[in-house]
Formats: sequence, structure tokens, C-alpha cells
Amino acid sequence: MPTSAILKTSLDMLYYSGASQALSGLLGGEGAIFMLHHVRPGGFRGGFAPNSGLEVTPGFLSDVLDLVAAKGFEFVSLDEAVSRVGKDAPRDRPFAVFTLDDGYRDNLVHALPVFRRHGCPFTIYVAPAIADGTCELWWKGLEAVIAGTPHLTVEINGEELQLETATDHQKQQAWQRLYWPVRKLEQHAQRRWISDLCARQGVNLEAICRAEAMGWDELRLIARDPLCTIGAHTINHYAVAELEEAEALQEMVASADRIEQELGQRPVHFAYPYGDAGSAATRDFSLAAQAGFRSAVTTRKGLIHSGHKDHLMALPRVSLSGEYQKTRYVDVLLSGTAFALFNGFRKVNAA
Repeated sequence: MPTSAILKTSLDMLYYSGASQALSGLLGGEGAIFMLHHVRPGGFRGGFAPNSGLEVTPGFLSDVLDLVAAKGFEFVSLDEAVSRVGKDAPRDRPFAVFTLDDGYRDNLVHALPVFRRHGCPFTIYVAPAIADGTCELWWKGLEAVIAGTPHLTVEINGEELQLETATDHQKQQAWQRLYWPVRKLEQHAQRRWISDLCARQGVNLEAICRAEAMGWDELRLIARDPLCTIGAHTINHYAVAELEEAEALQEMVASADRIEQELGQRPVHFAYPYGDAGSAATRDFSLAAQAGFRSAVTTRKGLIHSGHKDHLMALPRVSLSGEYQKTRYVDVLLSGTAFALFNGFRKVNAA
């Protein structure tokens, strides 16, 4: 059974058995930081659409906001949430923070109206190269290449691959064969590899980035909204753990410098690109603090607990994924039960 089907079955069991609600008082946290990327109509697409897991619909986002409010969570800004973590002052309601990575145009067009309607603060983590329209969004380029050809010949890690890509099934198999090898390439080599592949296949990487991302004028517009906080996300969307220490720190500091230059306010919150344990680890948490950030979020799974007061550079998030657009799944995640099982009942996973 595919991993996603197993996870959905597990979430359903926790929900329909009542276990998630029975244990929420024990396993729930001080709050939750939600993670999104794209918010746009269409929903989880069939056929070959390997990146559609990064998309949720405006309707689903609205439903999640309704659920979170009904569960007694208080919508707060990231600044407010960080100030609350681990404080002794008792609060009747846990907090909920909503964050969006990369700075895509649909955040302005489709997500902003939903957040305004619900009066919900949100944070957008911006990578300046994406805003410039020059970042090699390799995962989107790879999808476009595979989608546009019935056969693909590539060389990666010294191995030549002949991949049939005529049907949706074959395209998905090719994606699965290539995604992690490309993801794990040395970061600069990765960008050279995808740039060369796209050039040979007639795919315009820069056009993809410009079509997807907010430019600086659009970022200035959304940043003026009182609900919006702008955070930093490196310059080039590199996995910082894969960089030498000096370059990793430079990516963090320079991203804040550029955002301050363009928007007039220096970001104090940071998100690690990719954000998993292989992309951001202990060294990088120290670098984020050295760079002057007040908080930094990962993609590690979990709620926020009092123990995170000592790990503000390694905060977990709750992913809202296109493949899991059911509010009952979010209900289970807010209870903390699924995360407790996933993390071996550790409330803080910051190693």
C-alpha cells in the first residue's frame, strides 16, 4: 500500500475511533504553526501532477480556519506566538499560526482574501531569487520536462538513464526515479543539472519562476496588509545543511538584507528551504540564531510545546497538503496524537 494511503488510513482510525480526541488533552500543545505553499482553485489533480501535493484550494483553507477556530485555537501573528512559547502565564486557548513558503502569486490572489475574511494573521517566507524570477525551481522544471516528452534520456550521478514517459504512469515512475537523486545533488550542481536538462528539452526555467512567484511590487502590496508578516527563506532556496557553513550563513543574512532593502523592514523570522532533518540540522539552527532571527521553522512534524522555548530555531509545523484535504485529518493533527506516534512520543524533536 502506498505511504499516503497508509497515513490516511491511520488518520482515519485515530479520528473515527475517538482516540485522537480522547488523548488530545494529554498530547496537545501550546499551539500549532501551519505550513502551506500554494493556495489556488483546482484541488488535488489526477494524472501526472507530482507537485500538486503542495497545493490546497481556497475553500479547504477556509474550512481549516473554521475548524481551528471551532476547536478553540486563537489566530495570532508569528511574533505573538513566539512570545508565548514556554511562558508560565496560563492561557485558556492554544494559538494557531499560518505560514506560506516561497512567495507564490496565488498567496496574494487566492490566500489573502481567505485570511482577510477570517481575520487571520499569516507569514510569507520569501526567497529573493524567487521574487526576482531567477531561481531555478528545479522540482517544477523537472515536472515540466517529464510532462512534455514521451521519452527522456538523462545522466545523473554518473549513470545514464533511459526513461519511457509516454503515459501518466510512466511519467510518475520517471519522477520517482529522479526526484531524490536530483534533490540530493550538491546544491550548485543541482541547479546546473536542471538548467542543462531544461535547456535541452526546451523548458524555460525562468519563465516558470516568473509565472509562479510574486515580484517585489506584489510583495510590497501584500506586506502592507496588517495581517501579513514577511519572513526570510534564504536567497536561492538552497538546503542550507548541504552548504558549507560560511555560505549557509551568507544565504540567511543576505536574504534578510535584500528583503529589508526591498520592503523597508528587516525580517526576524526564517524558514529553512525543504526543512527536513537532512536539509536543516543542529549546525543550521545555530547559524539562524547567529544571523539574528527570532525564530526559524522547519518541516519537521509536530505541535508547539513549552519545551520549544529552548529551540526557537527548530520549530515544527503542521503541513496542509493537497493530498490530505479533509478537515478530519487536520482535526487529528491538532490533537497531537499522530505526531506523538510519528515522533516516538517526543514533544520536541530538534536534534
